[in-house]
Amino acid sequence: MTTLQNDLPHHAHKEKHPPGLYILFFTEMWERFSYYGMRAMLVLYLTAAFISGGLGFSESSAISVYGFFTGACYFTPLLGGYLTDRYLGRRKAITIGGIAIALGNFALFASQSVPALYSGLALIIIGNGFFKPNISTLVGDLYPKNDRRIDSAYTIFYMGINVGSLISPLICGYLAENYFKTNMMDTIVYGYKYGFLASSIGMVIGQIIFNTLAPRYLGDLGTKPVSDMAAINKGGKKSTAPLTPKEKQRTTVILIITCFVIFFWAGFEQAGSLLTLYTNQFIDKTIFGWEVPTAWFQSINPLFVILLAPVVSMLWMKLSQRKRGDLNIPTKMGLGMILLGVGYTVLILAVLRTGSDSEHIVQKANILFIIATYFFHTVGELFLSPVGLSLVNKIAPVKLTSLLMGVWLASTGIANIVGGQFASKINTLGYFNVFSTIGGLSIVLGIILLLLSKTLTRMAE
Repeated sequence: MTTLQNDLPHHAHKEKHPPGLYILFFTEMWERFSYYGMRAMLVLYLTAAFISGGLGFSESSAISVYGFFTGACYFTPLLGGYLTDRYLGRRKAITIGGIAIALGNFALFASQSVPALYSGLALIIIGNGFFKPNISTLVGDLYPKNDRRIDSAYTIFYMGINVGSLISPLICGYLAENYFKTNMMDTIVYGYKYGFLASSIGMVIGQIIFNTLAPRYLGDLGTKPVSDMAAINKGGKKSTAPLTPKEKQRTTVILIITCFVIFFWAGFEQAGSLLTLYTNQFIDKTIFGWEVPTAWFQSINPLFVILLAPVVSMLWMKLSQRKRGDLNIPTKMGLGMILLGVGYTVLILAVLRTGSDSEHIVQKANILFIIATYFFHTVGELFLSPVGLSLVNKIAPVKLTSLLMGVWLASTGIANIVGGQFASKINTLGYFNVFSTIGGLSIVLGIILLLLSKTLTRMAE
């Protein structure tokens, strides 16, 4: 029986995973290297003066562009998933997406101009639409239906995501903020374009790995559209049967939880915009006389994921040994939303110290405030995101798997757009009001999800 309960047996962690999982691990790692590398620099690049290697946008305009870009990156998987299920096949879609992402980053490197900015961002948005839903779905395709290794596989895959997002801000951020020169007017010119070039190269490496090794380790998996595979399984006739009542009910569960998750990501994805600006202006980043590049703070979250994912995994295994079993997935996700709110509570304490006016800072906040915020956000993410990927794979109707994975990813898209528009009001609302609102909503909605968890679990059985 398919269930939202994570009921891995004690021996599950000893079973070997197919080698194809690690091909997907490294492919996703390099794609995340590309995405998070450019994301860590984007707001800084937009707000830097043109003479310093940026585009001279205002903070509110930069945040709006950032929010629309990151939001659109998670909307296009809906279209990408639809086209993949019917026409392309997952392997071809991953390749198309990877090439588009590499070209988009290269466009940002090649020209410091507004047309190049929008052309590059458009290519990256399109590429994400084809790449993102299919690489995640292909992980589940490696295993038979209801195989108990799937949760473990997604945890390993999630580690790949965070290895890439850990190292990319360090490399791209160093190139952007430390690889600079002084021109004839004694103005510092930052190396943002070299950071974008590194992001492009990372995506190319991922595609070389995928297309070189996939034929050997994935076989024919993902080479045909889902509709063609359904036709083969039914003797050459494509299935036109409507969803069963149970499939509709499970689809409803995915949609309900997705609505809650929007508010989680609206707060979490402020890391690349609002939290970056706050860190750049109000956090004392000096350690032993050396100032940490602002972009490097984008590596704190993935570092915590890598360190804490095994701990959280052991926690789920320990809970599964109880008579009551492990926590159900909606409960885990509700707790994750509450932890996000706790992270913003820590940041509110920092704002009480620094104020919200960058031109009249009362006192810069200790670096531990932002580190603690990212810690709580990361634990919340681990409670919510990996189990969400597993949830879609477990209960989505087969013929809608990529599409519903796109719906799941679209929640992040809506969150980025809404969060970006809200954060763009920072100059009028101030950091205290913004952080309080985001944190308070996350805690309240997390509690509501906890109250609904038993009902949602029954619907998904």
